[in-house]
Amino acid sequence: MATSLKDRVKAATESKPTGRGPALDDVQHDRTPDSVEAIEPDAGTMEFLRRYEEHFAEALPSHVDTSAFFAAVRSVLPTLTRCTPASQLQALLTCARLGLVPDGQQAVITASGNVATLVPTYRGYVELMYRSGRVDSVHVGMVHENDEWSFEPTAPAPLDFTHRPRPDLPKAQRGAPILAYAFCWLKGGARSQVVVLSREDAEEIRDQYSDAYRRAQETGTLDSFWHTHFLDMWKKSAIRRLEKVVPTSAELRALGAIDDAGEAGKSQILLAPDPESSFLVADAVRAHRAAEATQDPARPGSVALPVKGGGKRGRSKPKKQRGGRRR
Repeated sequence: MATSLKDRVKAATESKPTGRGPALDDVQHDRTPDSVEAIEPDAGTMEFLRRYEEHFAEALPSHVDTSAFFAAVRSVLPTLTRCTPASQLQALLTCARLGLVPDGQQAVITASGNVATLVPTYRGYVELMYRSGRVDSVHVGMVHENDEWSFEPTAPAPLDFTHRPRPDLPKAQRGAPILAYAFCWLKGGARSQVVVLSREDAEEIRDQYSDAYRRAQETGTLDSFWHTHFLDMWKKSAIRRLEKVVPTSAELRALGAIDDAGEAGKSQILLAPDPESSFLVADAVRAHRAAEATQDPARPGSVALPVKGGGKRGRSKPKKQRGGRRR
């Protein structure tokens, strides 16, 4: 059984294919197993991994494959040599706290000057939507000029939006993409609002909110993700608008704030979920629900407690915790 970081990384990069599909459009650092293995990390990279192994392991949620995360980190670090070690650590820890793997599928760590920055892909948003436990399925797509489609927002779902793509046609015959869309089916069978974005909408979002795009324009590097992966950023803009109109989670809200901070060239780590504080919040919510249940006579097994204030339900002020923080 592989226990050390080196063993886990080696096992991850030498493992047999898992049947996963081909590389996705927005993959920046994703490579085939052969090409990943061909990259020999230098001594500095391995020292970095050894030094911060425990930090990453503690930050990662339990459901994330640790070996896959470390294999991705091992692959991406050689591309960040011009970035400061502090920014590398902050970007990777932010990614770990979100439970995303920086493999180009869910997230990318890219160099903005000498600063390493986390850029979540639209699939990273979809992943966190699924993890919220409130979503059954998420659909993100592009409508091309010669596809069959209709959009009537006032019609009842699912008749308000239909899309019949033509994958049988060559790309040239399908025409240019004209719309990005996103919607989801929620637990219980309801369908969300359909978010539809034109190219003009996406360009307005880019011009208004992306400092990374403006910097790349001003310097002439043209290397922002809006330059190099426009269609994926277009889709991500649609999924981000969807995130505002569906039941969400603290992690998903944090991801949006982290994404915005990266675009603005600001610190991201301060916005990342803290595993310890997340546990304390969850514990407080459970305690609150339990307290509410004991005062609700309508719930089987509950005990009605006397409430001050003329029969109105109220909440007493929380007492100060003594003896240190609860863990």
